[in-house]
Amino acid sequence: MKKLRLLLGDQLNHKHSWFSSTDKNTIYFLAEMRQETDYVTHHIQKIVAFFASMRNFYQHLKEKGHQVIYYEIDAKENKQDLVENLQQLINKYEIEKFEYQLPDEYRLDEQLKDFCTDLEIETEVFDTEHFYTSRTDLTEFYKGKKEMTMEYFYRDMRKKYSILMQNEKNPEGGKWNFDKSNRKKWKGKPEIPHEKGFRKDVSTIVKQIEAQKIKTIGAIQEKNFNWPTSRPDSLKVLNYFCKNLLPYFGDYQDAMHTEQFYLFHSRLSFAMNSKMLSPQEVIEKVINTYHENKEEIDISQVEGFVRQILGWREYMRGIYWKEMPGYRRSNKLDNQNSLPDFYWNANTKMNCLHHAIKQSLEEAYAHHIQRLMITGNFALLTQVHPDEVDAWYLGIYIDAIQWVEMPNTRGMSQFADGGIVATKPYVSSGSYINKMSNYCKDCHYNVNKKEGENACPFNSLYWNFLAEKRAHFKDNQRMNMMMSVLDKMNSETLKKHQKRAQKIIENPNHY
Repeated sequence: MKKLRLLLGDQLNHKHSWFSSTDKNTIYFLAEMRQETDYVTHHIQKIVAFFASMRNFYQHLKEKGHQVIYYEIDAKENKQDLVENLQQLINKYEIEKFEYQLPDEYRLDEQLKDFCTDLEIETEVFDTEHFYTSRTDLTEFYKGKKEMTMEYFYRDMRKKYSILMQNEKNPEGGKWNFDKSNRKKWKGKPEIPHEKGFRKDVSTIVKQIEAQKIKTIGAIQEKNFNWPTSRPDSLKVLNYFCKNLLPYFGDYQDAMHTEQFYLFHSRLSFAMNSKMLSPQEVIEKVINTYHENKEEIDISQVEGFVRQILGWREYMRGIYWKEMPGYRRSNKLDNQNSLPDFYWNANTKMNCLHHAIKQSLEEAYAHHIQRLMITGNFALLTQVHPDEVDAWYLGIYIDAIQWVEMPNTRGMSQFADGGIVATKPYVSSGSYINKMSNYCKDCHYNVNKKEGENACPFNSLYWNFLAEKRAHFKDNQRMNMMMSVLDKMNSETLKKHQKRAQKIIENPNHY
């Protein structure tokens, strides 16, 4: 039977069971398509990273003896649409059966289901063999429970897969969560090794993107590309992280600094989200490194990393499939404003936003606290519509695929889901930013001033947000303390905060 097997750009799993044997009657198909480059405006580095990784995977499959058809973005036969490309191949090669792996994006899942419904040949769907959990495991786990809390899901995952466990019931180190140990400010020590880079020439791909007039954002050093785009590359980054960065990862995972883009972060998210690496092998390598170096690596460093993958990553995927398609329209706080222009050029006098956005535009990267407490915090405090925030996050980051980006943006960052992901909105005044970074040191604004034109804009925006959204938080116990402080605030002081906040919201690009 002649089969056509589709591989999407984020399904680059070398270890998938599909590839355990070769079959002369099976054709694999990968394609770079305008359908995928154009549904949101992506960072140039993101498109390049996917194209380069897909091309490397194509070469790998060919070397292993598989039959593969690959359409580059400018191929004459490329229809630039998934369905049209598939139909063309099915007709041309007289395909008798079409097979694909479950997509991780809802829109592609729907597109392929509709396509298969209309096909007259046999079809079959396979798992990607990447995640610990299935799409529905989280839904089943919380069935009958009043609320969803990631911590309980995470603990269950630890038990189920025997990860960092003393025995079946008790966690290694005596605690499930070392989050309180993961909040140090980096002040120049310990020294941070230079990131594992690759310095690749990707100018050919860049020229193809430009020739096709694909709209992109951000910058790229096309002869000095720094991201892993193959499985061997990805394994090198993993090994480098374990050897050089893991001993301090947990301590400084929330820290931010003007001179350090990556600090002790792994830079593995793109390799994992494209499936060049699996979460299982990443966690196994990290834990083995810990067990071999217990005198040098504290469990708090390791647990903090494992929690991000085994906890948050699997949890967010479960939320995505549980709540879609309605989740993409959620706007529980009814925010309606536009994203400031400086999100596209970093031209702002607020030093924290300038650095976080400039870094994002130049590197296609920012770590979770920069995304949550700088760019996300400002967008929420200025009450930007979550659609605009969503599109920005999905486009600008190299690791942003909708299943992981959307729950983090709408849920964790913007509280647009009303509390499905986060138990409270992640908002703060300038004091938190000052506590975790050196951004405030050379800022145009004074983080310690609460009022006046040179006071940190986050300070007035914070109190204005709490006052304006008071009705949304009246039954939220985790907001009780701050709402109590708001209630006790001098009315004239609050009016001053609200007046300045409104000026910022009406003209954010002035600040």
